[in-house]
Amino acid sequence: MLESCCANMVAHIKNAIRFGVPVVVGINRFKDDTDAEIEVVRRIAVESGAEDAVMSNHWAEGGAGSVDLAKAVIAASEKPNNFKFLYPLDMGIKEKIRTIAKEIYGAKDVEFSAEAEEKIELYNRVGFDQLPMCMAKTHLSISHDPNLKGVPKDFVVPVRDIRASVGAGFLYPLLGEMSTMPGLPTRPVYYDVDIDIETGKVIGLF
Repeated sequence: MLESCCANMVAHIKNAIRFGVPVVVGINRFKDDTDAEIEVVRRIAVESGAEDAVMSNHWAEGGAGSVDLAKAVIAASEKPNNFKFLYPLDMGIKEKIRTIAKEIYGAKDVEFSAEAEEKIELYNRVGFDQLPMCMAKTHLSISHDPNLKGVPKDFVVPVRDIRASVGAGFLYPLLGEMSTMPGLPTRPVYYDVDIDIETGKVIGLF
């Protein structure tokens, strides 16, 4: 059972290796985890191409519980690497999105809404097509759908919109029902939040 549950981890390892860098897996240990379970995860991670897989017990021991993991990361970072990007920046917007969806998520294809198509046309016209992609998607699945667990296959990624963060230098496609947070104003209201020293009450929230 545990071995089958490692499929998602294996997919992430292979995705990271695709970029030409050594991979270290941190195995978070909780109170009910056994040594045998930790060893199964470690074995599968290493067999899948990770440089190392190290148990981290920081939830119980604080920083001391992560020393071995930190040492493994340092050791991996000192090894030679062949870092490369997933796609060239001069690749078309649709092609960049399809490359991520197919090679990283394992999707069969991508479908673009009418709004996304309009944005692509606009960004091509104004020269934003050279920007990299920062996909906005659920964190609960490799796919765009939080209900698709493990390593789903043969799904189609819906791109409902593509927005531009020109200052930061990227485009961010919105996949499926993904929502975004509103941006901060020039002067965020948190400047007005404080604690009344006399009463101990928080002020400025409303």
